[in-house]
Amino acid sequence: MFMQNGSSLAENKRFEVRSLEISDYRKGFIQLLQQLTVCDSVSDEQFRERFEELKASGDDHVICVIEDGQSGKIIATGSVFVEKKFLRNCGKVGHIEDVVIDSNARGMQLGKKIVGFLTDHAHSRGCYKVILDCSVENRPFYEKCGFKQKEVQMVKYFI
Repeated sequence: MFMQNGSSLAENKRFEVRSLEISDYRKGFIQLLQQLTVCDSVSDEQFRERFEELKASGDDHVICVIEDGQSGKIIATGSVFVEKKFLRNCGKVGHIEDVVIDSNARGMQLGKKIVGFLTDHAHSRGCYKVILDCSVENRPFYEKCGFKQKEVQMVKYFI
C-alpha cells in the first residue's frame, strides 16, 4: 500500500519522528550531532543529566529524532525551544536548532519531516513564528520548508 507522496506505509513507520529518549545515547545520537558541528564526546552520565534537565522544561524544549527501524540507529534529529516574550501581547517564538540528517540518509525527505515536526510543535505551543539560523548552502532547503530569509544573523562566541 502506498501513501499519496509515494512512500509506503512500511517506510513511513520505519522513519517515524519521535521525541528523544534516554536510550538514544546508545543508538548514535551524539555521533549524529558530530556530523553537524563540534560535539565532544559526552559520557553516559553527562547525557543523562542533560536529558533530565531538558525533560524538566516540558514542551518548551523538545528534541526529536528519527530512528531507522531496521538498523536501530538515530539518523535524524532537530530541536525547538519556546521563547516567552513581552512583545506581541506576551507572545511566544519557536527557535529551531541542531537539525542534522545522517550523511548516509540524506535525500530521503527526512529533513523535511524533522522541520515539519518542529514547526508543528511550535505552532501547537502558541508561537506566532518560528525562526532558525542556517548556512547559505542550506538556505534552499529551508525555503522548500516554507521559511524565508529575514534580517542578518550575528554571533559572538565566548571561547
